[in-house]
Amino acid sequence: MTVPLLFTYISLALLFQVVVGLGVGLWRRRSRSGEPNALTEAPAAGAPTGAWPGWREFRVVRRVFEDRAQTQCSFYLEPVDGGTLPAFKPGQFLTFQLQLADGEGAAQGTGRTLTRCYSLSDRPGEASYRITVKRAPPPSGQAGLPAGLASNHLHDRVREGDVLRVKAPSGHFHIDMDANLPAVLIGGGIGITPMMSMLRWCLAQQPGRPIHLFYGVRHGGEQAFKQQLESLAASHAGFHLNVVYSRPDADDVQGRDFHHSGHIDVDLLRRVLPHGRHAFYVCGSAALMESLVPALAAWGVAAGDIHFEAFGPSSVRLAEPGGGAVAAPLDAPVDVHFRRSGRTLSWDGQDDNLLDFAERHGVEVDSGCRSGGCGACETKMLSGTVRYAGKPDHDVAAGHCLLCVGAPTSALELEA
Repeated sequence: MTVPLLFTYISLALLFQVVVGLGVGLWRRRSRSGEPNALTEAPAAGAPTGAWPGWREFRVVRRVFEDRAQTQCSFYLEPVDGGTLPAFKPGQFLTFQLQLADGEGAAQGTGRTLTRCYSLSDRPGEASYRITVKRAPPPSGQAGLPAGLASNHLHDRVREGDVLRVKAPSGHFHIDMDANLPAVLIGGGIGITPMMSMLRWCLAQQPGRPIHLFYGVRHGGEQAFKQQLESLAASHAGFHLNVVYSRPDADDVQGRDFHHSGHIDVDLLRRVLPHGRHAFYVCGSAALMESLVPALAAWGVAAGDIHFEAFGPSSVRLAEPGGGAVAAPLDAPVDVHFRRSGRTLSWDGQDDNLLDFAERHGVEVDSGCRSGGCGACETKMLSGTVRYAGKPDHDVAAGHCLLCVGAPTSALELEA
C-alpha cells in the first residue's frame, strides 16, 4: 500500500469519528431539550423543585367530591400561562389568594382578600396539581362564630373554569428519600391530604418500601379517598392500610369499612406496627397533634423520626436537633407598636403569638397557615426581638418575623 493511499484511509477514518461524535452530541442535546423522561416527571422527594416568584394564575379544570357526605372536594389546577408545572416534594402545600365577593362572609367584612394554604393531595408528576379542601362548619359549641370563610368560598363559589392566584409549592413537611426506612403516615380528618401525596409517590417511586397508613375519622360518611385507598392496599403488598372510626354509624361494619374503633394513639401503633425503626409523619387537628406527637417521643421514637404538621396553631413542642436555645418568655408586659396601623399595645402574655394578639386588638395583618409554614404573615421588625417555641418551617428573611408563631422578647416595633 502506497503512502498517499494509507494517508487517505487514515483521514477518512478520522473524519468518520468526528461525524459520529457530532451526531451523538446533537442527539444528546435534543434529548435534554425534548419531552421529560420518567425521572424528571417524578423526581426524588429530596431533590430541588422548580418554583415561580410571587403569584401565578391557575385554572380549575376539575372538581371532585372525595367523601360520601360531600364535605371534602378536590380541585384540579392547571397553569393559565400554559407553562411547565414544577415538581414538588410530597407533603408540601400551595398558598392561595382568595378574593371574597361583596356580602360574602359579612360577619367579618365584605370583599376581603384571604390567604390560605392547602396541602397538595396527589403525587408529583401528574398533569395538574390537586388540593382537597374540607368545608369548615361553624365551631362546635361556639354560637355566633362564622363557618370557615376560605373553605366555604371554595366549595360554594369556585367552579370549573375559574382562575385562582397561587404561590409555588413550599413547606418542610415532606417524605424523605430513604427507601429502606419504613414510613408510618398518620392522618386525622382532612390531614389525610399530604398523606395521599406521600403515599402515592412512595408506591410509584419506592414500591418496595413498607408503608403503614393510619387514617382516623368519625364515621364512614367522612372518609375520603375510600375506593382509592382500598384499591392501592389490594394491589401493593407493602402498603398496610389502617382506617380508624371514632364514632361509627349504624351501617359502618368493622372489618369491611374500617379496621379499628376509637382514636389513633400509641397503644394502637404498638399493637399494629412491626418491631423496629420507623419514620412517623403526622397531620391532623390540634387535639391529635397535642396528644400523639409527644406520646411518640415518650415511646422512645427519636425526634428526627417524628415529622408533623398541624392544621393551625397547636401546643406541640419537640426539641429541634441542633436548634439552639429558645429565649425565655417575658416576665413583664412590653409595648408592641404597629407602625402602619398607628397602634401601640401592651403585650401581657395572654396570647400565644403576635398574630392572635394583633387580631384580638383589631389590627389587620395578612395570615395563611397560622403555623409558621407559608410566610404570609412575615412582617418587618423595625426594632426589638421575637422568640419562637420551635423552628418555623418557613425560612424567615433577616430583620423579619412570623407573627403566627412569634412572641416578643422585648419592646417591639413592627411594619404592620
